[in-house]
Amino acid sequence: MRKLISSVSPHVNSPLTTQRIMLDVVLALVPAGIASAIIFGWRALLVIGVCVAVCVFSEWGFEKICKKENTISDLSAVVTGMLLAYNLPVSIPIWQAALGSVIAIVVVKQLFGGIGQNFANPAITARIIMMTAFSGTMTAWVIPDAVSTATPLAMISKGNLGGLPSYLQMFLGWRGGCLGETCTLALLLGGIYLLVRRVISWHTPVAFIGTVAIMSFICGKDVLYQLMAGGLMIGALFMATDYSSTPPTKWGKVIFGIGCGLITVLIRFWGNFPEGVSFSILIMNILTPYITKLTRSKPFGAGGAKK
Repeated sequence: MRKLISSVSPHVNSPLTTQRIMLDVVLALVPAGIASAIIFGWRALLVIGVCVAVCVFSEWGFEKICKKENTISDLSAVVTGMLLAYNLPVSIPIWQAALGSVIAIVVVKQLFGGIGQNFANPAITARIIMMTAFSGTMTAWVIPDAVSTATPLAMISKGNLGGLPSYLQMFLGWRGGCLGETCTLALLLGGIYLLVRRVISWHTPVAFIGTVAIMSFICGKDVLYQLMAGGLMIGALFMATDYSSTPPTKWGKVIFGIGCGLITVLIRFWGNFPEGVSFSILIMNILTPYITKLTRSKPFGAGGAKK
């Protein structure tokens, strides 16, 4: 008689693989990369290329040293490199971009067990570490004509409303900021692609962006500016939707997005930093296990019998 072999759920097979999902994310990020090259020049491509190359090499090297299965073919390191580069200013020293890439892959991802095991988004965490260590170069913003400037959010926080770019300039990305966060149009195109491909669901982005919009309106702020300025779009569409560090349940995603939105608004309007997207996502990453536990449905009959 053959032995009965059982395994834990889920038992649903899917044609989607990690490589296929990550390839879709890479394709969705391409428009923002092209926009950054048009807006900031060839050095944008250099920063992106360095971050991607160092992330891939760091993953390969760490797994080689630790004699682990090589996973660079799943493209997750490529995605991390692109997202980190998109969160850096074009003027960042190349060695700092490379160091940030090593931190993202080795410290945040691999030391916690690799893809699927990291508790926080690697690119977001590496960016916050770099902001702490290299605050000068991480806030050295330039506008497309290579003139040093402040970001729109920094200008708003200082009351410098006269020098703000127009709504059209904000939408097309013709302003100071990180490489991949300035062009709202490119980010929306990428986000729509991910939604159509069902790589992400609408729950977290809508909750995140909607919360910021509602709170901005209540607080008397310019809603369109708050939505297009800073890293809200790239954060909501590409980093708050990370599979490993965000809740898997629908209500969990909504709570996660609302939490990110509230923390972002608190930091923007009353904190010492003009931007709060990175911090909000990291804080909510830490709370993800509790949100998941709170929103996970219980199997029928679970909970024990009543006496």
